[in-house]
Amino acid sequence: MRGPNDITGNNVTRNDFGSVPQTMEAVTSDRPYHIIIFGASGFTGKFVAEEVARYAAESTGNDHLTWAVAGRSRPRLEGVLKQAADRLAMPELRTDIDIIIADVSNKESLAIMCQQGLVVLNCVGPYRFYGEPVVAACVENGAHYIDICGEPQFLECMQLQYHAKALDRGVYVIGSCGFDSIPADLGIIYTHTHFKGTLTAVESFLTISSGPQGTCGHVATWQSAVHGFADSSSLRQLRRKFGYKPLPVVGSKVRPRGSVFFSKEIMQYAIPFMGSDPSVVKRTQRFLFEEEHRSPIQYCAYVGVGGLLSVVKLVCGGLLFWIMVKFSLGRKLLTMFPRFFSFGLFSKAGPTMKQIEDTCFSIVFFGEGYSEGTDPSQGQPNAKICTQVLGAEPGYVATVSAMVQAAVTLLKERHSLPRRGGVYTPGSAFYNTSLIDRLHNHGFKFSVRNYQEPPQHESL
Repeated sequence: MRGPNDITGNNVTRNDFGSVPQTMEAVTSDRPYHIIIFGASGFTGKFVAEEVARYAAESTGNDHLTWAVAGRSRPRLEGVLKQAADRLAMPELRTDIDIIIADVSNKESLAIMCQQGLVVLNCVGPYRFYGEPVVAACVENGAHYIDICGEPQFLECMQLQYHAKALDRGVYVIGSCGFDSIPADLGIIYTHTHFKGTLTAVESFLTISSGPQGTCGHVATWQSAVHGFADSSSLRQLRRKFGYKPLPVVGSKVRPRGSVFFSKEIMQYAIPFMGSDPSVVKRTQRFLFEEEHRSPIQYCAYVGVGGLLSVVKLVCGGLLFWIMVKFSLGRKLLTMFPRFFSFGLFSKAGPTMKQIEDTCFSIVFFGEGYSEGTDPSQGQPNAKICTQVLGAEPGYVATVSAMVQAAVTLLKERHSLPRRGGVYTPGSAFYNTSLIDRLHNHGFKFSVRNYQEPPQHESL
């Protein structure tokens, strides 16, 4: 096992879209690793390992990052390090990176893993089936936890069950630090920061641009969606346990648009976004309202689906999906044949490298509110803003970059995070840090745009 490095912590001073001079939180002989990637041999975990390797190669001196990979199979983890070594031309990865054997079904192995790292990046999904043991092990053994979950039921359940324990132990549990939902959650933070006045409502429109081969996701994401929609009633029951009062509505109440509509904002048909973004943003807004006394922002999320042919395929596929998820046989068929039932959008093999290279995303935020000096209780909103977040392929490029930068921010700026521990969304954890700046320097582009200007789709 690698020996400890002499690394000291430091407080952060924000510097928009520039370098930030923080140093890494210190590792010790008891915790020799800054980051442990759990599930590194999975489809997404392999990309996370490569991204951590890139960042670690760039870090020097007091910023030098130490890391390890973890999972059930040593041969598969060795294969991941070999592949990363070949792809990145870093032969040292084959011998210099340690391997930890850990399994979600073995509590002791998870405890041993968590005792060796400062931050655990959990890439083992679907999280509703495999996530809680990792969260519990991190909280019990003092390791901070980050995942890329897009499953609202899991995320909110972890908040309900582990927030008090994590707060008591000084451990941060931060979910959805991938494409779901860092671009949306921090995009709202960015929009609020650049709005001169009181921002009261935001609508976002996601569009994904791909090359001639189209775009594709891995079956694990599809499985999460299948089981999430099948168990949607449990999510409603879970939310009742929080006992939350509705957030106050400032200004005009935003009415959600239809199930399918033509969006003039992105000049294509759009539908409500079915992912975790609305849930995550609402949790962030509740935190900022209750803890920071900020005016809450109403939020509606939509995704572009293209032209009329795409709408027809979506309606037919959506109806079939909704029927099949209600029955165990239907769910089994959906998960066994993802490519067929998703019209090629998901597969067991996942996307090709060409598909990944040719794909990018754009999220445009249209906000409204009241200009400086205007009383929000009087009259209609009188000011608008448009912002945009651009990024590379969302599932396996933007997601892994966001996850790694979230971990680095946690390591370097832990004292800027709220309340010294607890279960948080990305926005509530990182709103007072330089994470947006870091993302801007690692494949994302945050910008303020003219309200009438069409969104960009250039690759980054």
